[in-house]
Parts: sequence; C-alpha cells; structure tokens
Amino acid sequence: MKNYFFKDENINENDLYFVCYMIECVARILKQKNSYVVNKIGYEELFKKISLADVLHCENPKKIIHDWIEEYHLAEGNYDIKNVNKNLVDEIPAETQMGKVYKRLILQTLDEEENYVDAIIRIYNSSICSIIDNYNTSAYYTPSYILRQAYYADSFNAIN
Repeated sequence: MKNYFFKDENINENDLYFVCYMIECVARILKQKNSYVVNKIGYEELFKKISLADVLHCENPKKIIHDWIEEYHLAEGNYDIKNVNKNLVDEIPAETQMGKVYKRLILQTLDEEENYVDAIIRIYNSSICSIIDNYNTSAYYTPSYILRQAYYADSFNAIN
C-alpha cells in the first residue's frame, strides 16, 4: 500500500500496528467499541493516519488520542472494556497487546486486492471482535491461527 502523502513510500506493518494501537487507546478512553472509532474516522482519514504513523509514533500517545477525539468529534459511550469478572480475569491486556492482536488478524486475513485500510474497516466491523474484546473469555489470548479460523467461521464454536 502506497502512502497517501508520499506516493513513492510504502505503508508497512509497523504503521498498521500503530493505527490498531491508537484505535484501541481511543476506544478505551471513550468507552466505545473499536468499530465506533474506525467507522467515525472513516476510510479517507484512516488512510491519512496510517500514512503518518511513522511520524505520529514519535509523539505523545495521549496527545494523539486527544487530537483524534477532537478532530473526529468522537463521543463518550458506555462500553467499558475493563468491566470484567474479577474471578475470570487477573489482568486486562494492554492497548499495545491488543494492537498486536488486531494487526496479526488483519495481516493473516488480508486479501491480495485489499489494502490495510480496507482490512482495518473489515476486521473491526466483524462480529468476531465482540468476542475478542470480551476479556472474560480468552479469545484475545488464543494463537493467531485460531483467531484467523474463528474470523473466517464467524464463530469460535465452529473451529475444528
């Protein structure tokens, strides 16, 4: 995928990871689902953000979160990802961990005719995300190939 601003530069996997990480951060701060953040920002702006990721990762993440919330008029919700059963969950995965989970799922399901932004929108709007993001389950912790199979089956129950 070519950079939005610099057509001779390619967007890489680290850029994809950074955007997934930031989506996770913004969603948690606002108590929204990741799909809300992705859909409110939209394709064109996600393309710009992933194109600037190599520069943005040098900035303070809290500033970027604040900027995204302001720039895209993102509203607070009531989906608290940290509301878990303490008997089932010792530790909630960090935003960085979940950024990696989603980056790997995107890369493993990337269609050859699809770019990273298309895949971000596709993955984050998948019903499987509600299971991955439910930390009362261990879905986020399962190996990448299992997540990929669950994505294609649209369920963890249909995996052989």
